[in-house]
Amino acid sequence: MQRHTIEPRPGWQETVEAQGVIYPLTRYPDDSLRPYWDESAYYSFSLAEVEALEEVVEELHAMCLAAAAHIVEKGRFAELGITDPRLASLVTEAWHRKAELPSLYGRFDLWYDGSGAPAKMLEYNADTPTSLVEAASAQWFWMEERFPGADQWNSLHERLVDAWRAQAALLPPGSPVHFAHTIDDECGEDLMTVAYLRETAVQAGLETEAIAVEDIGWDSLSHRFVDQRLRFIRSCFKLYPWEWLATDDFGPHVLDTLDNGGGTGSTLWIEPAWKMLLSNKALLAILWELYPGHPNLLASYLDGPRELATTTGYVTKPLLGREGAGVTLHQPGEAQPPAPAPAAGPSCYQQLALLPDLSTPAPGAHSPTNHVVLGAWVVADEAAGLGIRESAGPVTDGYARFLPHVIL
Repeated sequence: MQRHTIEPRPGWQETVEAQGVIYPLTRYPDDSLRPYWDESAYYSFSLAEVEALEEVVEELHAMCLAAAAHIVEKGRFAELGITDPRLASLVTEAWHRKAELPSLYGRFDLWYDGSGAPAKMLEYNADTPTSLVEAASAQWFWMEERFPGADQWNSLHERLVDAWRAQAALLPPGSPVHFAHTIDDECGEDLMTVAYLRETAVQAGLETEAIAVEDIGWDSLSHRFVDQRLRFIRSCFKLYPWEWLATDDFGPHVLDTLDNGGGTGSTLWIEPAWKMLLSNKALLAILWELYPGHPNLLASYLDGPRELATTTGYVTKPLLGREGAGVTLHQPGEAQPPAPAPAAGPSCYQQLALLPDLSTPAPGAHSPTNHVVLGAWVVADEAAGLGIRESAGPVTDGYARFLPHVIL
């Protein structure tokens, strides 16, 4: 893996907006606008490198499924913050019936520096991952324009269409699949992620409808969810985390009417409820417990940093944090901070692995830091593509930039 600088294409902003990345700029606290889609640099990989990373991703995914099975078998839901017995029971049922439930995609975040050291799993978002449009579409078109005849770790679009087609028989017959995003998303990323996934479903031959989560209604007479035209919502892809869906004002109705496979309820949600087991940082500690010393894992615990406080340092991650919110880094030997306040919720303590910076500034020149994280996509249980983000600081947050890549 190498990082290269390159001159951006003329009109790059209009180009990627036309390809669905309608959020090419990020507004910073000083009110300035800076590129989110950043094609002033790119990363190159060898084919052998990508093939090895694909094997790592698929092994990690299989390990995560084994960890989910362990959580269900041993009833370890409380360690994930799932304390409602009814919700735990429904997640258990979803897991046991997962062959009957459509499940689409997820994204691993990986530490990797291309030096020969093994990639390390930082976390797994298998419920509501974003940065999909830029990974599946915009960077592919960038490659075709800048490196004609080259290749890319990117079969996302084809695999998503195939996944919808393969799972169509699991969907309730005679009604469209609704695709829901939240209007709280101001930049348009959630909107376009859902619109893109809806397009892949359409290409698979499915009937679809778009809706905002906030526009989903409840019919108190039929006790069913309805859309704006008062049609029953039989199946819904939602870019809305399960921990919100199950606990907001309509959460009891979600649980009351949950179709956990085979028509057990009136609304089937995609992703299914068992994905809560994978998109929780407690998974990191359970993986380390089940696979201690695995070369692609970082030591992780739920009861404190243990030996990490004095050896490698550690990162404190809220179990349900997103975009780096609440993440803190601690160097070895630092005074240990008090436990998070109850309002902050429980945390996972993961071995510190500082994100690499592969920038090569010119002699004497100052270059901003570019901490890189690999986002490795999984579709229908198989490795499907790569998206790369960089951040100025050591935590990948809402100000991270997306950079394309190519196989050379």
